[in-house]
Amino acid sequence: MKYIIQLLLFSGILTLSSCGDYLDIKPTGSVIPETLDEYRALLTGAYNGFPSDRGAAGFRADEMLVNEADEYDMANYGDIQIWIDRPSSDASFRTGWLYYYYTIFIANEIINAYNDKTIKNGSQEEVNQLAGEAYMMRAYCHFILVNFYGQPYTKPGALTTKAVPLKLNNDLEAVLTRNTVEEVYKSILDDMTVARWLINVKTWDENKYLYRFNTTSVSAFDARIALYMGNWESAYNKAEEVIANQAYLEDLNAADAVVPTLYTCGEVITAMELTPSQQVTRSAFLTQTFIDMYDANDLRFGFYFEGPNYNGYYSSKKTGYTQYRQTFRTGEFYLTSAEAAANKDDLSQARKRLLELMKKRYNPAGYSVKETAVNAMSKSELIEEILTERARELAFEGHRWYDLRRTTRPQIIKEINGQTYTLQQDDPRYTIQIPKEAIQANPGLEN
Repeated sequence: MKYIIQLLLFSGILTLSSCGDYLDIKPTGSVIPETLDEYRALLTGAYNGFPSDRGAAGFRADEMLVNEADEYDMANYGDIQIWIDRPSSDASFRTGWLYYYYTIFIANEIINAYNDKTIKNGSQEEVNQLAGEAYMMRAYCHFILVNFYGQPYTKPGALTTKAVPLKLNNDLEAVLTRNTVEEVYKSILDDMTVARWLINVKTWDENKYLYRFNTTSVSAFDARIALYMGNWESAYNKAEEVIANQAYLEDLNAADAVVPTLYTCGEVITAMELTPSQQVTRSAFLTQTFIDMYDANDLRFGFYFEGPNYNGYYSSKKTGYTQYRQTFRTGEFYLTSAEAAANKDDLSQARKRLLELMKKRYNPAGYSVKETAVNAMSKSELIEEILTERARELAFEGHRWYDLRRTTRPQIIKEINGQTYTLQQDDPRYTIQIPKEAIQANPGLEN
């Protein structure tokens, strides 16, 4: 039997074998760099080639739609927007199962070398930083995989359900089985414990290194993990760590304001992912549901979207190009702090963080209205407003599908080419099926 990692990662290794002289492929398919610079180059390749499909999941939500009149775009993304996970057409979009596991393979190579103390020509601080980034990269890949192919952590009964295989070594002969949601999250948390200890760079000196993880990235990812787990105390504390380290919010009222996802903007913490990709950005348009979320006083609509085009569609201006690569930015963590604070009954702090963001996103008249409304909201109303504000603030950045999954998993109805498609409340299709190619390579992943 050809096991899943052996089949898929070996093809990935062969693909990258031309990336530089530091790569040497053994007959078994192992990458063998030696020096710190060579291992850094290996990880840089993983950063630069990181999959962009987290953003494409917005087609599954109520956020993005495909122009139904464009046959090419419909061939690419028509299936994903109606929740077909295993399309029969080769043209249809597929999630990046192979590429996440290949990235994990690279991370494991660096982790193994660090633990074996075989990385040469670098200070201990530099070696620790590199290894910490590898641990965090492995955790981040497993996090995305479990949130594609595993049930939401917060869904009752989800923890004991099967999700994805954990790959914590590079034994290509190992027979892999699906780990539970609980097991995957435990591994993620374990990796982040090590990453937190090893990562020591607070800020990178040059913007060109913004794709690399730093100490604030660790707090940011910790906050996101805790949010997805519904661990409100931890989510709040970690989001506050982010804000303490990097509090900047772009004021869209300023004459020189820029889109907050621009890599030179002070909001950007880590600019790794091209989420969504340029191809998705060109093909994705804002749904009427999302258009209706913005009022005339919300400055983000003009900053974040352009249109209408000749079909009446609005498209994203803040994604799809290299200058808009982003994984973590501060706007997200004001909202994480607010949501977590509200859920743990600290409504005063929840209002404070929410209004701090709103003040930078609405014109003065609009903010005045929002301030009055937010201060009068009950706990349930405030949480609903925070979640709606997340939708407005983080639109097209790869968050909406996952926010729906971790919260209410609501019914979604779509009208496409005269047909009605419905994702029911708490529908099983809120969890994506493992790709059929992976099942064919290892039938044991079916169960």
